[in-house]
Amino acid sequence: MFRKLRFTVIGLALGATVAAADTGSRKNLEVFNDVSKSVNHYSQFTIFDDVSATVKDGVVTLAGRVTMPYKKNDLEKRVAKVDGVRQVRDQLTVLPVSLSDDQLRYRIARTIYGNPNFWNYAIGANPSIHIIVEHGHVTLTGVVNSEVDRFLARTLANQFPAMSVTSELRTPDEVKESLEKLD
Repeated sequence: MFRKLRFTVIGLALGATVAAADTGSRKNLEVFNDVSKSVNHYSQFTIFDDVSATVKDGVVTLAGRVTMPYKKNDLEKRVAKVDGVRQVRDQLTVLPVSLSDDQLRYRIARTIYGNPNFWNYAIGANPSIHIIVEHGHVTLTGVVNSEVDRFLARTLANQFPAMSVTSELRTPDEVKESLEKLD
């Protein structure tokens, strides 16, 4: 059995709910927690990247989007070094280089994290709201404390001339509920 979680601040806290099938010497839970730490401690991992992983019997599948090709390579190498990882399936995609996408990312980030309602989300090395922009299409990912915060983040992102804004933000209760369904 395996779980798929986004690497956000809440992802570390929820890592304990990952199934614990035997991988030989290490369990999926232990491997997942170490993979999560490896990704979150990568100094180039930012709010403009979105990485998720599944772990099953020592096989780690990385998925998501990163802003630079070197991040894709670095993350794969970092995860491959984690004790208990037998194989890494890298399904990360690199977002296209675009000045207009970069400007949109920064403007939305300044607006969201500059809003007093979101100051507490900006605390720490890896803020929990990630802003993914691809060809003018915006996707917000991560975990927020309430439905009100989810609505406000999307409203703030909608102020800008994006092609579309999609919110994949979830509350802790929604994350917990989805994990319980996987049991």
